[in-house]
Amino acid sequence: MFKDARNAQILFLSLFLSLGVFTRDWTVKPELIIAVICTCLLTQGLMIGLQQLNSQSISIGDFNQPSLSSWKSALITALGLCLLLRSNSVTTMVLAGVFAIASKFIFHHRGKHFFNPANFGIIAALTLTSDAWVSPGQWGTESWYFLLFLGLGGLILKKVGRWETSATFLASYAGLEALRYLYLGWSFDVYTHQLMSGSLLLFALFMLTDPRSIPNASTSRIVWAITIAVFTFILQHLFFVSTALFWALFLLSPLTLVFDKIWSAPRFIWLNSRSTRVSI
Repeated sequence: MFKDARNAQILFLSLFLSLGVFTRDWTVKPELIIAVICTCLLTQGLMIGLQQLNSQSISIGDFNQPSLSSWKSALITALGLCLLLRSNSVTTMVLAGVFAIASKFIFHHRGKHFFNPANFGIIAALTLTSDAWVSPGQWGTESWYFLLFLGLGGLILKKVGRWETSATFLASYAGLEALRYLYLGWSFDVYTHQLMSGSLLLFALFMLTDPRSIPNASTSRIVWAITIAVFTFILQHLFFVSTALFWALFLLSPLTLVFDKIWSAPRFIWLNSRSTRVSI
């Protein structure tokens, strides 16, 4: 079942969403969750259909033909949006889902999309609507959430081989925050609570490590993760951007193409349960 790491991602993200709804008392309406999931799946199907209609005008190698199992990636994107994006409007959530999935098919280079779909959808909703928000503190700072996210997230990263990306980002961001707290003379109790934020861990373990949109080489992923950590720190503490994590990833995502040029490595391809390769 878990030969395809996306199966584990779907299971674990569904678990996290259920935990958030039932243990954190989120005001997440079932109709919003259903709307996002349906939107992402329908948009994925529509974009695949349009791509196939235009396949004659797309040269071989410009964009890999997607497998029917690509619905798994769309579902993962939908769950990510449900976990991190908040709105009371169905229209806003539908817009986020459409932009998230469409970004994979619009912003790509030689078959690789360089924006994380869920992150793109979140930024689209934040900038194009007036009733969307991200709540960094929605998970609280309970230690058992920290251990759960770290444990399950680590299992998935072990399967896709992108653990160094999360580790580098968290270490860099934690180091910068530690220097800030030392400089200001603040208590480290506040520091540890901030680093145990569930939203921070979800971002680092699941969004930042999407193997299809991040740099291919291990060295480039380390440099990329450090760059995002530094930019996040700057946006958060110099420009007071509460959604700094998501803006840093969005603005720096095109660097993936630059780093792939500098450090060459094979592109990641999903391996499904039947041991066939899946591009999207």
